[in-house]
Amino acid sequence: MKTIRLGAGAGYAGDRIEPAVELAEHGDIGYLVFECLAERTIALAQQARLKDPAGGYDPLLRERMKAVLPICQAKGIRIVTNMGAANPVAAAEQTREVARALGLSGMKIAAVTGDDVLEVIKAGDYRIEETGGAVSDLGNRIVSANAYLGAAPIRDALAGGADVVITGRVADPALFLGPLLYEFGWKLDDWDALGRGTVAGHLLECAGQITGGYFADPGVKDVAGLGRLGFPIGEVGADGSLVVTKVDGSGGAVTLATCKEQLIYEIHDPARYFQPDVVADFSDVSMHVVGPDRVRVEGGRGAPKTGLLKASIGYLDSYVGEGQISYAGPGAVARGRLALDIVRERLALTGVTTSETRFELIGVNALHGDALSGQGEPYEVRLRVVGRTDSLREAMRIGNEVETLYTNGPAGGGGVTKSAREVIGVVSALVPEALVSPAIRVLEA
Repeated sequence: MKTIRLGAGAGYAGDRIEPAVELAEHGDIGYLVFECLAERTIALAQQARLKDPAGGYDPLLRERMKAVLPICQAKGIRIVTNMGAANPVAAAEQTREVARALGLSGMKIAAVTGDDVLEVIKAGDYRIEETGGAVSDLGNRIVSANAYLGAAPIRDALAGGADVVITGRVADPALFLGPLLYEFGWKLDDWDALGRGTVAGHLLECAGQITGGYFADPGVKDVAGLGRLGFPIGEVGADGSLVVTKVDGSGGAVTLATCKEQLIYEIHDPARYFQPDVVADFSDVSMHVVGPDRVRVEGGRGAPKTGLLKASIGYLDSYVGEGQISYAGPGAVARGRLALDIVRERLALTGVTTSETRFELIGVNALHGDALSGQGEPYEVRLRVVGRTDSLREAMRIGNEVETLYTNGPAGGGGVTKSAREVIGVVSALVPEALVSPAIRVLEA
């Protein structure tokens, strides 16, 4: 049976680059897939493109391409990635520049566009899935809207001879499903095949998570070699079966436990995982160890897609101001609590208007609050005050009040940092697939 080997070269925008190089050099793969785009990431990319029409793609695009393009061309490895973010065409142009600078020729680079549905969203009457409110209520605060495209445009780009396929917003598993559609000729209404392909894509999309990275918990779930963690390889057969493995000798581990944790990661209903290509059903998936760092995955079904696409909508939500300062030594917690009281009073006295605030001691109550925090006395603490405001000026005043603790607060404070920033919120809506028109543009190096 024909088998395709896909390597997961990244699981998020800022991921390590060396494991992808290791996959290209030693993984015997046919495809290297970089999944680098989250909901907030693309909203920020849209902001960057508004400031610079030639920007809006992944900041590490050039560095990643410089590292892997020569190896991939020499070995015939094709690259699929969503590093195009808000500007796939510009990303393709940058990739072409890198290829030319490296002296590589004969390379086809395809940009998949059509996920930008800002005008569709503005023209329609859509519901915000998280709140039930109307998208129109966001008014002119909307900065971006991107629909999750499916795997078909990736398949078509590969069928057109693309060596590198760069997309914007597509469903994460679609980055892996696209090559499978192309290689195996699966039909777009073969729901069970699409379901099994989605299982493979979902397991591989987060890269180092499935090889033990996010899984590790010292003394409970020990994983060796995390500093040189190997990223996963998926060996996918024409029947949709999958073996998850990694490069021999690389760090991390592929086990039943790592694979099972990844299978249920970010899944609400395993029997109805909504994707643009299929409603996938993971409920009958089975796994078996078939060798060292080799887990065989079988099963998975699918039902017809809904005809609706999720769109991530980025909007200007508010501003956030923040200040931090550290206290150490005997009485550090008491001094930190006094400092919090001072800042709380100062913000009230000076009339800083906030819609939400947090006053916390990192290492004491920052994550779970006082009720669940331990009662031990740490030697050092980090005070953090953060507030949400309606203007940048108000946000700046929060960090300024923390800074004044240097001379006007408890003894021994140091290491102040302060910041004020615009906050881009993200909500989602469902748009008819018929209103979304993917397109492919091919550049040649």
